Amino acid sequence: MGHRAGVTPQSSNGRERRSWPASAREAARFILDQVPDCTAVEGTPTDIERTGRADDPPLLELPNVIEGSRFEAVQVADPRAPRGGSGFTAFLDGTQEVRIVNQSGGIPIVWATVSAAVRARVNRRLVSWAGHSPIVIGRYYIPFRYVEGVGDDLRGDPRVVDTGTPNTSGNFPSRHPAALMEAAVKSIQRDREAAEQELAEAWCASESSVLFVDGSIAASPIVSQSELAVGVIKSHRRLYAEGEAFRIVMGLEAGYRTSIFEVPSRSRHAVASWYVRVRPSAGRDALFGLVRVEAALTPDISGRASEISRWLIAEGAPLALPDGRWDKMAYGIRDTEEFLRAIS
Repeated sequence: MGHRAGVTPQSSNGRERRSWPASAREAARFILDQVPDCTAVEGTPTDIERTGRADDPPLLELPNVIEGSRFEAVQVADPRAPRGGSGFTAFLDGTQEVRIVNQSGGIPIVWATVSAAVRARVNRRLVSWAGHSPIVIGRYYIPFRYVEGVGDDLRGDPRVVDTGTPNTSGNFPSRHPAALMEAAVKSIQRDREAAEQELAEAWCASESSVLFVDGSIAASPIVSQSELAVGVIKSHRRLYAEGEAFRIVMGLEAGYRTSIFEVPSRSRHAVASWYVRVRPSAGRDALFGLVRVEAALTPDISGRASEISRWLIAEGAPLALPDGRWDKMAYGIRDTEEFLRAIS
């Protein structure tokens, strides 16, 4: 179950664990007491949470089509007709707040809060899902390899993640502060994904209706194979649109989806995927209103893809303003993000 930052959570055996700080200022004071020759840092770059994506350049990839004989546009709704209803009954999203709270000899020490929640639609209102509490976790991200004088208490603290460990190739991160920040942010993103995955798996194990997941569902063997979860991806660093498929995706009109293709497993689990244009893009950039959908590879996926696409179009009202991603964002996801900001 999740916990509110700033309170003292209980361990599984009922014994009290130490609470994490409720603010970056408290986090900085804690580290000052634990690490010799350490100084607090006031303020952090506004783009710190985008650090760590340098290894994710924009890519085009040929889609592995599994519906029909060629990649094409398929109409699923008339954009001039009234919006239909949606089969989504709940929304899952997560957030992360990252701060450099201290530095020791030029080495950044990071504190972050990761949170995730499911908001369920009840009587046309969004409320916290009763099946699982929201998850709120605070942690320090410290590269012990480069920070001197760290005691055993801090090394053994369950709230601390060592970001100075070697990767799968046996290489340690560089001492460069930017490289250490990349390592920290990647670790934070993994923690956020784990929190979201815990909630998605809990939903699939206990509910009978469909959950709207903000992001990919391919990380979990349970969620990726369940018909009770649909992933919706708003960013398009990797476009499954090489060759002729690029023209189809970029020219997709509102109310249309593409043919279904399989997203290969790589280090994750295979899922069915397709693009949907949920809003008219005339006079806008080519990615306006474009989302990519992930769902379980089921025998009836073709019919489900058209139905799910209509649900996504229906979720376009009310608008998710004033969020800058309103063209792709469902209002239920915006509500979940606002809820998480309020409790984190």
